[in-house]
Parts: sequence; structure tokens; C-alpha cells
Amino acid sequence: MLANDKNGGALTARELEVLRLIAAEKADKEIASQLQVSERTVRYYLESIHEKLGTMTRVGAVAKAIRLNLI
Repeated sequence: MLANDKNGGALTARELEVLRLIAAEKADKEIASQLQVSERTVRYYLESIHEKLGTMTRVGAVAKAIRLNLI
């Protein structure tokens, strides 16, 4: 388990990878290209990240991940 949310879920390794790329100021298109997935898949990962971390924005997700020492 990489990071628990309040509902007992955990961020996956892939979600953490997406968070690191977001923190590096990569756009969805760049992340999709680097991970060899669709932009929709990147958005799906981000939705899951927001749900698990209780955030609503990319900045909020990155800030919380930093506070939790996830990235």
C-alpha cells in the first residue's frame, strides 16, 4: 500500500508516477506520451488521485502528495 486515503484505498504506483509528472509541470498530452497511454487514461488516473487524496485540483493533489511525502 503506497498511500492510504480516508476510505482505505491506496495510490497505485502508476498514480504516483502521474503525480510526479504533474509536479514536473507536464501536460496531460506529455504524460500520456511518456507513459504510452491515452490522454483519457491520464485524466482517469487524475480523477482517482483526487478521490483518494480528497483534492480537487492538480496543484492541490501535488501539494498534498508532498505533505504526505509521497513525491
